[in-house]
Amino acid sequence: MPLLGSFGAASKGGFGRGGGVRPMEVDYLIVAGGGAGGLANGGGGGAGGMRSSFPGGTKLILAEKNNTITVGTGGDGSVSPNTAAGGSGVDGTIVTSTGNFSASGGGKGLTGDPASFPGGNGGSGGGAAHQNYGGTGNAGGYSPAEGNDGGDSGPNNFNGAGGGGAGGAGVNNNNGIGGAATPGGPGAANSITGASVTYAGGGGGGTYWPSAGGSSSAPGGGGAGGCPGNPGTNGLGGGGGGVTRPHSPNVGGDGGNGIVVLRIPSSEAAEYPGLGITPGSNSIADDGGDKVCTFNVTGTLDLA
Repeated sequence: MPLLGSFGAASKGGFGRGGGVRPMEVDYLIVAGGGAGGLANGGGGGAGGMRSSFPGGTKLILAEKNNTITVGTGGDGSVSPNTAAGGSGVDGTIVTSTGNFSASGGGKGLTGDPASFPGGNGGSGGGAAHQNYGGTGNAGGYSPAEGNDGGDSGPNNFNGAGGGGAGGAGVNNNNGIGGAATPGGPGAANSITGASVTYAGGGGGGTYWPSAGGSSSAPGGGGAGGCPGNPGTNGLGGGGGGVTRPHSPNVGGDGGNGIVVLRIPSSEAAEYPGLGITPGSNSIADDGGDKVCTFNVTGTLDLA
């Protein structure tokens, strides 16, 4: 399988900058933080970008004793209007010897009342509201794409559309002033941990009329629209739900925090009996002899 970068021969403990190790191929999953849902019949937040080598993709190379892993946090739903900071998700990053390897945070959902700008761009785009456009997904320009666009809001329509997800775009909304909001795009399944889990679902939109109800949640941790909007699921990078009227409290759903998983083959793991991971809220598990290193919060993988 091709490597990301090239290295000469080196022995354990004697390679790389600052005290490296023999270059090691690992599978990875990286899901960034999801975007927050928009306020006041707003659009759903876009899911965090999702990238993975498992199964069958190009692996990452680790060549340092201490490897920094940044887990992207979800956007804050209390500041989700496009005129405020903080509504988009935060990138997830794996620091390697050849540079940072990242997935993009999800775009925030559009605020519907008063109408503001289109949904935010991101790993997946935030959903639109009030006759506007959803944000663009795959902000990193990766191939394969890390996510999809948020849904659009059509003419004579004040309802929120769904944010994009890793498995599909947010659902467009053409349901009219009194119609229902639409859900976020579905997430995508991955079994790098040894069990199939669906990650990175988009947040659902909020409605203009409360009788129409909020949108449903999306597979992969996308929050449903509501009052307040429902949060995306932490550890899945789901987008937050948009706010349904009457908007009190006018708080969009927070985006879900992301996750990073590194799967070290048994043949490589045997060379590092002192393999460690910090802090304690992160974990190492065994799956068929492979070491599955799961980062729920920002931390460090130590090869020793």
